Amino acid sequence: MPVKIRLQRHGKKGKPFYWIVAADARSKRDGKYLEKLGIYNPNTNPATVELNIDGAVTWLQNGAQPTDTARAILSYKGALLKNHLAGGVRKGALTEDQAEAKFNAWLDDKGSKVVAKTDGLAKAQADAKSKALEAEKAVNEARAAAAVVVEEVAEETEVVGETVEDVVEETPEASVEKTEDVVEETPEKKEEA
Repeated sequence: MPVKIRLQRHGKKGKPFYWIVAADARSKRDGKYLEKLGIYNPNTNPATVELNIDGAVTWLQNGAQPTDTARAILSYKGALLKNHLAGGVRKGALTEDQAEAKFNAWLDDKGSKVVAKTDGLAKAQADAKSKALEAEKAVNEARAAAAVVVEEVAEETEVVGETVEDVVEETPEASVEKTEDVVEETPEKKEEA
């Protein structure tokens, strides 16, 4: 029975979540599997990967073939390296202690890289937030300056408005008489027609 180490999709539309499984190559993508080896969540940054390394190595030693994506994940978590070192121990090139020491050194190095990336992402996010805050402060200051200008213009128009009102107050009767003449003329013209 050909066995593959592959991803089994779960999660909702647009938010995939995968199980890493050892399954018969003839079974459906999301169908029956032999063993669940871990999970892979690409929605987080960096992607979350939990893997049973010893279980994956056991399946690799028994002939299971990983798919391309599963191979990348196994390499990322060190399962392929551990399988390679186990092959060296079987051939007598390494002792068990040497293989374990190399694997642990690799894990420490990989862990420091992941932590550095996470810290870098957190710093970039904090920088972006501070830049957005500065931009918002600049916009608020511009709005305040514009409000001051509008108030000054309003004060100037009030001075001009007072002079216009003075002119209108001096001649209100003339404008009222003109409107009454217009109103009186229109009904007469309608009766004549």
